[in-house]
Amino acid sequence: MKKSVTANYIYNLLFQIITIVFPILVTPYLSRILGVEKIGVFSYTFSIVTYFALISSLGINLYGQREIGYLQDNKEQRSKVFFELICVKIITTFISLIAYLIFVFIVHEYQQLYLLWIIELVASLFDISWYYQGIEQFKKIVFRNLVIKILSFVIIFIFVKTKNDLNVYILIYSITTFIGNISLWFYLPKNISFKYALTNNFSKIKVHLKSLLTLFIPQIATTIYTMLDKLMIGIIVKDKSEVGYYEQSQKIIYLLLTILTSLGTVLMSRISFYYSQNEIDKIKSSIIKSYNFVFMIGVPLMCGSILIAQYLIPIYLGSGYEKSILLMQMLSPIILIVGLSNVSGIQILIPLKKQKQYNISIILGACVNFILNIFLIKLFASIGAVISTIVAEIIILLVQHFFVKDIIELKSIFKNAYRYVIISVLMFLTCFFVEKFIKFSNVIMLIIVPLIGASLYFILLLIFKDKYVIAFLKKLFHRN
Repeated sequence: MKKSVTANYIYNLLFQIITIVFPILVTPYLSRILGVEKIGVFSYTFSIVTYFALISSLGINLYGQREIGYLQDNKEQRSKVFFELICVKIITTFISLIAYLIFVFIVHEYQQLYLLWIIELVASLFDISWYYQGIEQFKKIVFRNLVIKILSFVIIFIFVKTKNDLNVYILIYSITTFIGNISLWFYLPKNISFKYALTNNFSKIKVHLKSLLTLFIPQIATTIYTMLDKLMIGIIVKDKSEVGYYEQSQKIIYLLLTILTSLGTVLMSRISFYYSQNEIDKIKSSIIKSYNFVFMIGVPLMCGSILIAQYLIPIYLGSGYEKSILLMQMLSPIILIVGLSNVSGIQILIPLKKQKQYNISIILGACVNFILNIFLIKLFASIGAVISTIVAEIIILLVQHFFVKDIIELKSIFKNAYRYVIISVLMFLTCFFVEKFIKFSNVIMLIIVPLIGASLYFILLLIFKDKYVIAFLKKLFHRN
């Protein structure tokens, strides 16, 4: 009855890519119309709204997906859990809105923009994508997201015409998010029993709140070291353009990272189900495959992002964003580091109910990031934020791997990693020398370099007889 992990991975990858790609597709237009300073203001205000949205979500996305994942085969029980969590979300969203309104009327800078962002907070109440992720129905989320993003894409090009239209862009961004979240509710009648909508067990809601708080802490910490960078750049550095440089380079890197983290979202539901059935061997098998996938894809992506930054940024963002080239190259290790910590954290610690260990790693990383930001942003602006982020992510990865060493043998996982590193280095050096001897326009180089790199990497994997590539080709050949 369940879809294969491969099918769910593809659907979730599409979901994540659509979420990030559409803003990226519209960014070349917005970066030219609004300018780097307005883009910086957008990022700055959005980073603040995100903190209030955290209060609204209270960790429900991770917790809800996991709990529904445990109950995939029990419609009655998962219906109860769904409505219990919706009650929790109504309470937390109300608290979040009150706190946000107080904040808006205290501050004066960008007050009009903050008022527009209220729609984004309300929209978070209706986000139930965690439920469909829990029952492994990723196709519905993908279809919803695709339609809404296309609508948003068209509206932006129609109504955002000058640098004074930042408020229009925020309004479009918030309203389309709200519509997208509401649309998922139309699928619910086929998936849950509505008879539990008004019969919530309030003692059970208290239990959920207690568990949610344990996941809320790392979510705050995670947001600190992902969003606080932009917030602190905006506060410490007077020139809001620095936020814009950082924001745009980060978007591209996190798009590439999506290729790796999408598998984690899918496997968390599957591993949660395996855990509820006590199928330990299947859990270990899934984790080993996931680690190998991260190394096989993450290392070449990291190398490739360093190579293409000098061609991509001028084409994608236009003039005035030259600093984003260096920032993108410096951020490239994030692809591999976060890819690995996604396995240890989202695929191992969370499904196996080791929230305490997960919390420790995230909080420690967030503290390191915050302390380093204070000094490094003042000294190096957006470059300092990049350094802080990388150090924080390394700390998180090391701490999480310390906690999972008794669950899965890390030596057996990393023993194959050297192969992907060697092949990626060979690919990088080849492309590097190609760049030195071949000089074309940025557009042509952006096509040639990735094409040569990807082809060489695939050929070298075949020469090294990589078992995952061989298995994929055999499966593909067998289908034909």
